[in-house]
Amino acid sequence: MVDKKYTPLKFPELKGLKGISDAVLETHFKLYEGYVNRANKLTESLSGLATQGEASGTNPVYAELTRRLGFEYNGMVLHEYYFGNLKPGGTPPGDRLKKAFEASFGSFENWLTDFKAVATMPGIGWAVTFQDPRNGWLSNHWITLHETNNIAGFTPIIVLDAWEHAFVPDYKANERAKYVDAYFSNIDYEAAQARLNVK
Repeated sequence: MVDKKYTPLKFPELKGLKGISDAVLETHFKLYEGYVNRANKLTESLSGLATQGEASGTNPVYAELTRRLGFEYNGMVLHEYYFGNLKPGGTPPGDRLKKAFEASFGSFENWLTDFKAVATMPGIGWAVTFQDPRNGWLSNHWITLHETNNIAGFTPIIVLDAWEHAFVPDYKANERAKYVDAYFSNIDYEAAQARLNVK
């Protein structure tokens, strides 16, 4: 059996975010580590079933564990993008990213309005600006849970966790818009720009 294990990334530089407390972040980091651990466990379990000759679509254990992969893996990866595009005080958008926003939305302000609209929709999930690798266009999407509506092959450029664990108890459950504003006061546009593939 091949031994494949992910190690949770650390984000000590995120202490002192404006409007997102260190206490909420610590809880959030532990939740993220849970996704990493479960992704590892799923990978190990599925590999074991394959080694034992039990990898079969008619095996309900194998089938259900496989269906769970998208939830756990995306829970891990989306959190890494989210933490990775935050920085105390944030950074302004660079020229390449601004041009990408303008090419896809007409202006940075149009992109921001659209993103905030997606981020404040009712539901459990994520708001993500994706880039189409074929033409470089950006588009904003809502991802339900972690896996539904992810766009295959597209690159996440800006990722916001819209689950309540990302902002409660700093804000009430019905105050996600305040959290979204706090998020944007800490957004690291330099990190987002580094994810951009310029066409």
